[in-house]
Amino acid sequence: MTAVAVLGAGSWGTTLADLLARKGHEVRLWAYEPEVAESINACHENAVFLAGCALAPELRAFSDAGQAVAGASVVLCAAPSQAARAVLSTVKGRLGSEVLLISATKGVETQTLEFMSQVAAHVLPGIRFVALSGPTFAQEVYARQPTAIVAASSDAAAAREAQELLSTGYFRVYSNPDVLGTEIGGALKNVIAIAAGVLEGLGLGNNPRAALITRGLAEMTRLGQALGAETHTFAGLAGMGDLILTTCGALSRNRTLGVALARGESLEAYTASHRTVAEGVHTARAAVRLAERAGIELPITAKVNQLLFEGKPPRQAITELMERTPKPEQWT
Repeated sequence: MTAVAVLGAGSWGTTLADLLARKGHEVRLWAYEPEVAESINACHENAVFLAGCALAPELRAFSDAGQAVAGASVVLCAAPSQAARAVLSTVKGRLGSEVLLISATKGVETQTLEFMSQVAAHVLPGIRFVALSGPTFAQEVYARQPTAIVAASSDAAAAREAQELLSTGYFRVYSNPDVLGTEIGGALKNVIAIAAGVLEGLGLGNNPRAALITRGLAEMTRLGQALGAETHTFAGLAGMGDLILTTCGALSRNRTLGVALARGESLEAYTASHRTVAEGVHTARAAVRLAERAGIELPITAKVNQLLFEGKPPRQAITELMERTPKPEQWT
């Protein structure tokens, strides 16, 4: 039995905490919202972010992150990307030297343009780090539907440890040494998912969706190459796999946001009425800046950023993409 602390009690963090608890591990789940911790402890249910899903009775929730990580040999961080640095800083002094940090967060810190591995390296120097990413809807994992995911680490032993910790008969974990590529795929696919939602909201069909997914994969690969990631990573679960899921699946928060934008709802109104985070909003802004710094083009990402923050009409954005100067199909 392993003592595991899960930081972040959204739908994904709660689902992973439940999976681990049902495997027999001692799991403590930290919730930012006190009412979430109360709901889990009193009713064995996260009534806010995973309503209607009975959780393992052994799972305990805490409102104090320090209490959650006390004595843990594994910390799994599922906090939103813009809060991850603060959450990790809060528990910095409570972690042992051999703790394994598994990041289940998909995003880029907009202020620093750092991925979660880079944030962790600054906050917790020397920490053993694994990035967990791939095509996973929390509700389907909770329902024990067959799912495959990637545990990426430059430390092969750390990746194996994460595999053994998380693997079940319905949750298959592959290892990958390319941490940065895994994180880029997990972050940028959310931006493309917003664009996919826009197509859906406009009533467009399969032709534009196929083009979007393919050219979105090209953008992910191009950014990865520019930042030093391995190209083949984007053909795997953390790239193509996650991209297909979030652009085509109705459970995608980012796709749902895109549908709302296409139907005339503003980002501000949508955000005000939803408690869950659509990570693609932050990633769009960060990815545009990363592309500028790297001297590359991310046309779809740039248009999504304009939709979100500059009021670009969706149909105009599509027209501008279609009328770009003709180019050869290439991935660099």
